[in-house]
Amino acid sequence: MDSMDKTVKFNVKGDELEASAQEILLTVYQALQEKEYNPVNQIVGYLLSGDPAYIPRHNNARSLVRKKERDELIEELVRFYMAGHR
Repeated sequence: MDSMDKTVKFNVKGDELEASAQEILLTVYQALQEKEYNPVNQIVGYLLSGDPAYIPRHNNARSLVRKKERDELIEELVRFYMAGHR
């Protein structure tokens, strides 16, 4: 059988290409610090309201934070908090 007759399978692993909730939160936090905002207040404002205006465009933070659902970000925060209190 000629190699031109075979179907080649191409796989993309989505998890490897997509930033984790932890990476997103850390990047957003750093961008907020660099712009001299209170990172905790701004992130809480975004998580409660869903309004991306709480997050600056600096270092692509606003676009990055919108790649995950807010509940996924909250889940990461709770998981991290609870891991430190066991």
